[in-house]
Amino acid sequence: MHDGAWILGGRITFERPTGPGLDETVVDGWAIPGLVDAHSHVGLDAHGAVDAKTSEQQALADRDAGALLLRDAGSPADTRWIDDRDDLPVIVRAGRHIARTRRYLRNYAHEIEPEQLPAMMAAQARFGDGWVKIVGDWIDRDTGDLAPCWPLDALTAGLAAAHAEGARVTAHCFGEDCLPDLLAAGIDCIEHATGLGDHPRTHAARNGVPIVPTLINIATFPQIAAQAQEKFPLYAAHMLTLHRRRYETVRAAYEEGVPVYCGTDAGGSLPHGLIASEVSELHVAGLPRTAALDAACWSARTWLGKPSLAEGAPADLVVYEADPRLDLRVLSAPSAVVLRGAVTSGRMVG
Repeated sequence: MHDGAWILGGRITFERPTGPGLDETVVDGWAIPGLVDAHSHVGLDAHGAVDAKTSEQQALADRDAGALLLRDAGSPADTRWIDDRDDLPVIVRAGRHIARTRRYLRNYAHEIEPEQLPAMMAAQARFGDGWVKIVGDWIDRDTGDLAPCWPLDALTAGLAAAHAEGARVTAHCFGEDCLPDLLAAGIDCIEHATGLGDHPRTHAARNGVPIVPTLINIATFPQIAAQAQEKFPLYAAHMLTLHRRRYETVRAAYEEGVPVYCGTDAGGSLPHGLIASEVSELHVAGLPRTAALDAACWSARTWLGKPSLAEGAPADLVVYEADPRLDLRVLSAPSAVVLRGAVTSGRMVG
């Protein structure tokens, strides 16, 4: 912890600059690295890809909430133009979702069959920023419940193809049955992870496979169940069970040593800018305050290969009137957001 920091040329220094002509603007408060939303969808809404204006509004909402680093966990929109905007968050992309034919939300994914999985995963690895996103399970209308989307041999070949391109692979996973094969195939991360039971949890902990629980999205499971109740009662009951166990599942994973990172799942049915709510949910689930904050800050940045507050690092930080390690509620009201050395929102002194 440092008593003060300065920004010079868009970068952080802990040595006060000296010399003629320096114009000092003061931002007073507790500064932490820009928050990380590790499961976001800039360029996406409930119906599919959105236009550039809407994508910009989504990114600005995240920025103003203090989320300055986003892992985009799948989007059909090309948002690479955002990389040229110094006033918008840094995005680490996973390309477009890869799903089984008619086994995911319409207009979201490349929908393919298992024999096509390795080639598609390699292609998305080249298109993304070091990540690939697959849909591990979804409702099977023949059985009326959640079911795995891919056989083990296709997963193994697909992950090998993505890894050969230097990418990590993450998987959407609501239920229990897809997890053993995903973990056996070498998955690098699990999204949602509501079905993470004893054996998969131990495997994930032993192999350092993180989860991104997206608890504010899991809160919508009762509504999803209500909509499905008449046609798919087994699926509806399953979703309600997963919802009831959500906090217990996350707490057990954290206590066993599974890395947990913070993600909102913004951009589908949820608006952007909800990072503070997701951090609070992780704390409600059983993570200590500092661990819940770390899941969206220092450790999350390290996981994604991005710097925190260090000498010479890009000046991406959020300032609060009180220490967020002691009171997570302050995360909902940043006093200043500094991105690439520029104060983009909040109050300044002097």
